[in-house]
Amino acid sequence: MNNTKLLVIVILAVGAGLGIGYFLFPGMSTQGEWVEESGVSHEGHADGVTGAEEIWTCSMHPQIRQNEPGQCPICEMDLILLDGNTSNDPLVLQMTEAAAKLLNVQTFVVGEGDGSEVSLMRFTGKVQADERLSSSQVAHIPGRIEQLFVTFTGEEVKVGAALAVVYSPDLILAQRELIEAMALSDVNPALLEAARNKLRFWKISPNVIKEIEETQEVKETFTIYADASGVVTNRRIAVGDYVKRGEPLFDMVDLSRVWVMFDAYEEDLPNVKLNDRIDFYTPSVPNKSFSGRITFVDPFINPVSRVAALRIEINNKGHKLKPEMFVYGTLKKSASSVHNIMVPKTAVLWTGKRSVVYVKQTDAEIPSFEYREIELGSAIGTSYVIVSGLEDGEEVVTNGNFSIDAAAQLNNQASMMNRNVTMKGGDASDHLPDYTGTTPVEFKQQLAVVLEAYLGLKDAFVATDAGLAKRSIAPLVDALGAVDMALLKGDAHMYWMDQMGALTGHSAKIAEIEDVELQRTQFDFLSQALIRSVKVFGIPNETYYVQHCPMANENNGADWISNMTEINNPYFGDKMLKCGTNTDTITKNYKNKQVQVAAQRPPQGHKH
Repeated sequence: MNNTKLLVIVILAVGAGLGIGYFLFPGMSTQGEWVEESGVSHEGHADGVTGAEEIWTCSMHPQIRQNEPGQCPICEMDLILLDGNTSNDPLVLQMTEAAAKLLNVQTFVVGEGDGSEVSLMRFTGKVQADERLSSSQVAHIPGRIEQLFVTFTGEEVKVGAALAVVYSPDLILAQRELIEAMALSDVNPALLEAARNKLRFWKISPNVIKEIEETQEVKETFTIYADASGVVTNRRIAVGDYVKRGEPLFDMVDLSRVWVMFDAYEEDLPNVKLNDRIDFYTPSVPNKSFSGRITFVDPFINPVSRVAALRIEINNKGHKLKPEMFVYGTLKKSASSVHNIMVPKTAVLWTGKRSVVYVKQTDAEIPSFEYREIELGSAIGTSYVIVSGLEDGEEVVTNGNFSIDAAAQLNNQASMMNRNVTMKGGDASDHLPDYTGTTPVEFKQQLAVVLEAYLGLKDAFVATDAGLAKRSIAPLVDALGAVDMALLKGDAHMYWMDQMGALTGHSAKIAEIEDVELQRTQFDFLSQALIRSVKVFGIPNETYYVQHCPMANENNGADWISNMTEINNPYFGDKMLKCGTNTDTITKNYKNKQVQVAAQRPPQGHKH
């Protein structure tokens, strides 16, 4: 889904959140006045009883608040009226029963299950020839090709079929030796046997040898016969060619048995085992299904497509399956055969190692939904495996969760696009080590050179110029290569090794990719690694700003580094140039510190 479509969905969801404002907070009238149950309106009296103050905010930047409508100074979107929330926990959104019905909120109970639930893993692939059934037909005798019986690629050949006629002076000489040896057989029988063996070594059949002995006539040409059955994939000779003994004439492959190779992504591999059955079909053979068991899982991951090959072997009677045909397969897995806890994909608002679900609080008097970050495992068909963050029996929202998140966003609570809201008792940011005090100034200076090269790459994305981005990689790679990691010791050295690997790897990807949006995805990963590096090791001087766009990366948000406070968004360029905020300032005195914020509930384990 592209960013434009996501923006439309976000706006629609925000509208839905506003549309149910009356139901969420029933004491508020449509004019923004507080209405008591008696129905009497109090707009603001001399006795000090006043109506609720209107607060206008931006759906994308909830930190913007003012008491009158207008435009967001960051992204220039129209401000919207902010509703209140009766819950004092910023992780929990409360609503009325009517609001929950309006959103058609549906939930799924997380649990071990009885193993009856079946998830489908879907794969795409191609038919390939079985490499073990490939062969080359070689010339057993030297000579000139006088005639070809197989003349084109794709021709099917049966074992023993005539392939070519060869004129061979060497064979003519060997026949004469045989005839002369027959005349001396009484004197020297060993000579006769040697002459016969010479012809046998050239794979001349016993019947032909016998015919020569009986007729005493020399044959000028000989026929080469097929040693195996198959389809010709490469014709290497033509009439008039001279061939040597052992020289390949044809390449062939037997298609009576073929391989079907499926592509499995990395996250699928933990749930794929040898001997698992895959049912598949191909549009080229309508109304026909096939099935086979996995006999091989590729031990290597393709570095470009990030997939590994799964192979099944299948008999191919009638050659219905032809090499390079596209196939579509499904592998069925019961929940109990994979992991204990799974949730539908529709429950997850944004994907990644840390993902968001809304958990219904079953003991609450009114519908209440808790924002929860969970850790996902692999994807199994239409579900995700839960590594941590949920327990058996909890209910997660599978329908209406996006509108719930929009309402939470408008109230500046924890949400998919507003993760840094102050929460109770913990740390909302990833904790980083602090090596700023022990990192040599020389290393910090080298890191600053990397930063300057990075800024050139950032500006290329601001200009939405894929070619300039590719050209900007070279200075960045050179700067990374000039960093002397020997200046760091112990844990600091190992930490830089990790970041260096990420920086060089994503830089290389940007240099390979032509599409600017795919480049921006790699730029996000590269920026994360550089932000960590700068915060952990420090800089010698200057001031840099960590900036954040909540709508980048398919509304998951993304960060970048700038040397100025002004926002120039590298993830959208002119489309939303000013969308973003300054979230951190890094100077030479910067130190990583624990932020006293309200914590999300710590991940909870589950049974295996």
